[in-house]
Amino acid sequence: MLPFWIALQFLSSLPIRLPGMPTPQEMGRSLLFYPLVGLLFGVLLWALNWLLLGTPLMLHAALLLTAWVLLSGGLHFDGLADSADAWLGGFGDRERTLTIMKDPRSGPIAVVTLVLVLLLKFTALLALIEQQHSVALIIVPLIGRGAMLGLFLTTPYVRPGGLGQALADHLPRRAGNQALAASAVACVLVAGLSGVWAVVLATLLFVWLRQVMLRRLGGTTGDTAGALLELLEVVVLTGLALVR
Repeated sequence: MLPFWIALQFLSSLPIRLPGMPTPQEMGRSLLFYPLVGLLFGVLLWALNWLLLGTPLMLHAALLLTAWVLLSGGLHFDGLADSADAWLGGFGDRERTLTIMKDPRSGPIAVVTLVLVLLLKFTALLALIEQQHSVALIIVPLIGRGAMLGLFLTTPYVRPGGLGQALADHLPRRAGNQALAASAVACVLVAGLSGVWAVVLATLLFVWLRQVMLRRLGGTTGDTAGALLELLEVVVLTGLALVR
């Protein structure tokens, strides 16, 4: 189960301590457990939502969103901010885009993007609480982290060396496809027709975002993978709120 603990340590702010430095093969296999980490996040958020029943609605939604962000330690928001800056400042140039992504500073477009995503997540959560559609809390984190697995399965990694390269090079492809299929089935089993809608919406957005990455970069990076996760989560969450 070491690959699971690697995935949990990397994707969460939970106090996980590994016994030593993982091998590249263990790092690659950890990708298989990304959807399971998402499911764990979803169950924790669902349980928190139940504990908050009776809380004023806006406070309820704000506490859920805060817990959601804290669970991942804001890891993927960093990728979203870097990608937003790079896509605007890169002016369509691959090397300039990659260079801007490595800059730790955030420009105005990054700040605006983060504010808009958080605002949409908050209002979608508020709507779902009012609709008593708490099952969305389980499937959305699962879909987001499953999408990261899907991205590494289907898309070249364009930064040589580093963590992302080890993940991409040592990911077991057949097991990855099986884990991805199991994630989609789990969404449908947990949420029924809402799960079908969520998977379809996420798939369409995934295909489009992947094409955007391929056209600009020829593949993906850790930052664009984080941006993909956040964009999928906010769109699927909003989509589930709109169809209720």
